[in-house]
Amino acid sequence: MTDITLHQAQQKVDEWISKYGVRYFSELTNMAILTEEVGELARIVARTYGDQSFKKTDLQKNLADEMADVLWVLICMANQTGVDLTEAFLKNMEKKTERDSTRHLNNDKLK
Repeated sequence: MTDITLHQAQQKVDEWISKYGVRYFSELTNMAILTEEVGELARIVARTYGDQSFKKTDLQKNLADEMADVLWVLICMANQTGVDLTEAFLKNMEKKTERDSTRHLNNDKLK
């Protein structure tokens, strides 16, 4: 398995879109697709870790593939809106660390 950075993933998706996808779908369409993909992921999680039983149509679904579908569309949206996911992720980690450095450690519900 090869490691890949978020920047490289964004480049690979952009190259794929240019070669095979003709162009990015509109931001609104991609938002709807992202919602759909998250729903498919939720369905697998609910059946694997929750109380729902699998339907025959669910058995072919793969958790990792569904997560990758979510990531793909999120990368598409980042590319078309000019978001550098590496930079955004690092800033988000910093924000969470500053905001929540003791919050979860002091949460009796997590002990």
